[in-house]
Amino acid sequence: MDPVQRERDKPWLFRTYAGHSTAAESNALYRSNLARGQTGLSVAFDLPTQTGYDPDHELARGEVGKVGVSIAHLGDMRTLFDKIPLATMNTSMTINAPAAWLLALYVATAEEQGADRRVLQGTTQNDIIKEYLSRGTYVFPPAPSMRLIKDTILFTTAEMPKWNPMNVCSYHLQEAGATPVQELAFALATAVAVLDTVKASGEVDEKVFADAVSRISFFVNAGLRFVTEIAKMRAFSELWDEITRERYGVADPKKRLFRYGVQVNSLGLTEQQPENNVHRILIEMLAVTLSKKARARAVQLPAWNEALGLPRSWDQQWSLRMQQILAYETDLLENDDLFDGSVVMERKVEALKDAARAELDRIGREGGAIAAVESGSLKRALVESNARRISKVETGEQIVVGVNRFTEAEASPLTAGEGIFLSVPETVEMEAVARIKAWRSGRDSKAVEAALSDLAAAAREDRNVMPASIAAAKAGVTTGEWGETLREVFGQYRAPTGVTIETLTAPGTEEVRLMVAELADKLEATPRVLVGKPGLDGHSNGAEQIALRARDVGMEVTYDGIRQTPSEIVAKARATDTHLIGLSILSGSHVPLVREVMSRLRVEGLDHIPVVVGGIISVEDENVLKQLGVTAVYTPKDYVLDDIMKGMVGVIDRSLARRREAVPPARLEAPMRAASNAR
Repeated sequence: MDPVQRERDKPWLFRTYAGHSTAAESNALYRSNLARGQTGLSVAFDLPTQTGYDPDHELARGEVGKVGVSIAHLGDMRTLFDKIPLATMNTSMTINAPAAWLLALYVATAEEQGADRRVLQGTTQNDIIKEYLSRGTYVFPPAPSMRLIKDTILFTTAEMPKWNPMNVCSYHLQEAGATPVQELAFALATAVAVLDTVKASGEVDEKVFADAVSRISFFVNAGLRFVTEIAKMRAFSELWDEITRERYGVADPKKRLFRYGVQVNSLGLTEQQPENNVHRILIEMLAVTLSKKARARAVQLPAWNEALGLPRSWDQQWSLRMQQILAYETDLLENDDLFDGSVVMERKVEALKDAARAELDRIGREGGAIAAVESGSLKRALVESNARRISKVETGEQIVVGVNRFTEAEASPLTAGEGIFLSVPETVEMEAVARIKAWRSGRDSKAVEAALSDLAAAAREDRNVMPASIAAAKAGVTTGEWGETLREVFGQYRAPTGVTIETLTAPGTEEVRLMVAELADKLEATPRVLVGKPGLDGHSNGAEQIALRARDVGMEVTYDGIRQTPSEIVAKARATDTHLIGLSILSGSHVPLVREVMSRLRVEGLDHIPVVVGGIISVEDENVLKQLGVTAVYTPKDYVLDDIMKGMVGVIDRSLARRREAVPPARLEAPMRAASNAR
């Protein structure tokens, strides 16, 4: 034995972010992962569930079971956790706008298993502010959304003391382009907004408030600049202690502890040479485990092939083994903090803290996080940061191995053949629709009606919605019915896109601007591009950057943000007399959604408008899209925005040439001149 070796620390919770298609298939995946040594669950819900829609809603088309599991009612939740004892399980649920509802379903399921709600352990993400900024699964306006968060915090503090009701999530801020300083400041500003809401409610005394503070946790991101990321995590811990002590007067240091879980950076995973992603994931994990004082309480790692599609069970196992090897085969957990006394680390931590405090002060002067969301200033800051990041990769200032340097490589045996990632068949949606119809027909309709009436009354009367939501879950209410009831009370919201005249970006090259100018001469009008986000996919980073670069090279751009139906996109194409439609879909729903857009264009007589598509799209699906009539497909390997702009110019140019060949010049040019004059 090493004479200085001490007792090992307990390892963090081992998780994988998982869930797809049906509750039954996800349950089988969870049980197999637990059998392999996973110690906690992290549930991924599909987009209809995350935005409060049932599988048969118009906006759910193409999205059911794609990025997570579909949970439409208590029956689905029972199946999801079948033979998994919730009394002893630690479960994280990535759910935000309908967090109160999924927590209600979880409580109802646990109580059916015989578990006391007071012993339940886990986390609901429940961070709506970052949804407005980066991920897009918001539903209600800011004020009622904050009220729902407050309700879950007060309910769990009183009745579920081991549950973390609020997981402030900086993970998606970094995915949307946040710098370390922005990630620190925006996340801490979010936590302040939440705690201020709880305190201002008048429903808590000092002791209960301190308990509520102690149940706030964080969910962060860790990128490849892992020395900076270690410093960021230490800065997070020290700033949180400072805020909870000085702003809120929490005396007990245990209740001021910064508790966080992490998924390391998925944004940096590459489609090119995807085997390199294994090394990236391992290095990023070190950032949140090496420093004992800032070590994550739970870690979930992406899989090497997530830039290609959904990971298989084996891919998730590979990432799980990384955690287990670090925790059990190394001596990491036998030592004190490795960075105490490091001059380099102390200097980095202090610099990050100073910059984060300055940014927090700026947000405070604007009125706080909610005011900065509503004004669009936080979103615009993220879009600008992301534009700077992309520009550095484009120019080679930021090296990405296998992407802009060291691109010559042997073919990877890992990507050979078929089935290198998981595909969710379209039959999953049809089966989900059939199941929910059967569920509705088999329940007590009067009990459902009474439960929904009480839920609406609780929302209007400012009663805590959690008891009414649990009762609704037990009565058989569906996710869509819960969501629609609160939409009628609270209304819906569309957050600022960050794509404005004021948004600063890296401009395109002179070569591309000249190409656009030449195209404008041929069209006798400024080239018009419609950037659309069909379906429920809220990951808008790519769409925003395409819209901004197209604007900067001289095109006229229409971009209305996320969550559009195919019919709305086609109607907008007609209204703007667009020359090209660009669709951005990252949820894996590209085939059914594009099929519907193309069909509606034909019905409306607009099939002369070329369509290009961007997203995480396999070669097989790219062929399908082109058979549907799509002109070009862009995936993460197409990282040079100016090259995409050149491609779009070429698409419009060829479309114009085909129309001129098919239609006599006089008939073609007169409407074009008339349209130009009308503008």
